[in-house]
Amino acid sequence: MAAPADSARPSLSVTIWSVWSWFAFGLSVIVFIPIILTVYVVTFPFDRTHYWAGYMYRKMPVLHQKLTPMWNFHVRGELPANPRNPYVVVANHESFVDILLISHLPFEMKWLSKQEMFKIPIAGWLMYVAGDIKLDRGDRDSAKKAMDRCVWYLKHRVSVMVFPEGTRAVDGELGKFKDGAFRLAIEAQVPILPLAVHGTKEALRKHDWRFGRANAAVQVMEPVSTEGLTLEDVDSLKERVRDLISDQLDVMEQDPTLSN
Repeated sequence: MAAPADSARPSLSVTIWSVWSWFAFGLSVIVFIPIILTVYVVTFPFDRTHYWAGYMYRKMPVLHQKLTPMWNFHVRGELPANPRNPYVVVANHESFVDILLISHLPFEMKWLSKQEMFKIPIAGWLMYVAGDIKLDRGDRDSAKKAMDRCVWYLKHRVSVMVFPEGTRAVDGELGKFKDGAFRLAIEAQVPILPLAVHGTKEALRKHDWRFGRANAAVQVMEPVSTEGLTLEDVDSLKERVRDLISDQLDVMEQDPTLSN
C-alpha cells in the first residue's frame, strides 16, 4: 500500500488513510490484549518486574506501524549487547508518537509516565499490567515513590525510560533537561543510554485526529557511564547528555534519508 504523497494538507486521501490507521490501531489492540494478559498471568508467579508482559505491550505499536502506510520508522545505532544490564534511557520528546517509535527497540524498559497517561482507556490500563511507573507531577511524595520504583527496577536488571524534558517540546526545539533521570542514574550507578528521536512531529498533529506522513528514526547512542560520579556531578552529566542528543539531532536533520 502506498501512503499519500502529501499529508500536510487536509486532503481526502489523508482522511482516508487516517481512518484506516485508526482502524489498524484498534485491530492491534484487539490482537494484543489477550496475548499481553496471557503472558502476564503465566509469568506473574516468577516475574515480579512484569518484564515479559511489558515486552509484549511494546510490540503492539510495532504491529500498528506496520499496518500504517503513512509512517516509516527506523531504529539506528548499536543496540546494547545485554539489555538486562540496566540503563536509565533518556530521549528528546517531539511528539506522543515518540513512545510508539521507541517501542521498536527490541528490549523491555519501564516507562516513567505522568499519571494522566494511566487514565487512557485500555492503553493506560495495560500500562499497569506492563509495570510502568506513574508520576503525579508536582507531588513530592509521588516523585519519591516513582524514583524508588525506578531504583527497584534497575536493581532487578530492568532499564527505565525517562523523557528528561518532562513534556513534549512545543516549538520543536530541544528543551532544558530536568535533573531526575541523571540523579537516578548516579544514585543507582548505572549508565545513561541516550536516544535521539527525529521525525515524529508531524505523525500525529495536535488538535487534529488525522495522521501525518512521518519518516522517523530513533538513534541509539553510546552509553554514558556514571561510574564514580556523585550527586555533585548531576548538572555536568545532564548537560553532557543533552549536548550529545542535540548534536545527533543536528546530524539527523541533515540526513536526506529522513526527509518526508
